[in-house]
Amino acid sequence: MNTHFDDHAVTWDNDPKKIERATAFAIEINKFIKPNRKLDALEFGCGTGLLSFQLKDFFKTITLADNSEGMINALQEKIAKNNIQHFKPLYLDEASSKLPNKAFDVIYTLMTLHHIHDLDGIIKKLYDSLKNGAYLCIADLVKEDGTFHSKFPDFDGHKGFDKKELSKLLASMGFEMVHYSICYEIERAFDDGVIKYPLFLMIAKKIK
Repeated sequence: MNTHFDDHAVTWDNDPKKIERATAFAIEINKFIKPNRKLDALEFGCGTGLLSFQLKDFFKTITLADNSEGMINALQEKIAKNNIQHFKPLYLDEASSKLPNKAFDVIYTLMTLHHIHDLDGIIKKLYDSLKNGAYLCIADLVKEDGTFHSKFPDFDGHKGFDKKELSKLLASMGFEMVHYSICYEIERAFDDGVIKYPLFLMIAKKIK
């Protein structure tokens, strides 16, 4: 999927629905976390940083990580254009790159987790990067029938996530789910009509 994201990085922000979606989740994250410019955050799978740009006035620092070079390049241009000093872009090779240990008060990720095959591995990596008592915010698709990516025949990720199954996985890794809400819907048109796909925000606290 990296080639897809690299190819679309330059025009990614042209879709107002993506900005609308990022805004909806930023409001919900800020409402629950209340960072007050005192916390260090990581956006995992940041793309061009749409979510972090909506949260930029609320965190002390934000590290923005992605494994698409095209997205990181577009992000760096936006950071320079807006003269943002507390954003730290980070190119991540999913297979080998390491995140700093116990460095973040909050990690948030939007529409990224369903692309990752090794959920256990990535959640362990994010767990290790969080300080004790810190928060992991996952925004993604509610479990769906597989039609969401039907126009992308090479997609081999997850068909969204079930609330109970995901919270059980997080619990096994040392997290406790503390918040769950449906924040947004994506509409997609098909020959036989429009399907609405709800997106959830799950916030889990590192307790072990």
